[in-house]
Amino acid sequence: MGWLGTILVGFIVGVLAKFLHPGNDKLGFIMTTILGIAGAALAGVVGEALGWYQVGEGAGWIASTIFAIIILAVYTRIVKK
Repeated sequence: MGWLGTILVGFIVGVLAKFLHPGNDKLGFIMTTILGIAGAALAGVVGEALGWYQVGEGAGWIASTIFAIIILAVYTRIVKK
């Protein structure tokens, strides 16, 4: 998929995570993209290792969004302190 595709997927996943996570998250464009890329990477590693899905399946999007929400929740708790 390449770097551009990874960044685009990361941005979409980051926006979904920010939309689904309650609260006021003051993340900019770059941090939202990094959040999504981190969620997608973590979901890819965990999901493939546990055999939940293969590369390119739709479940990867769902898992990426869930992991991005988890990362966002942890990030907001750390920043609040």
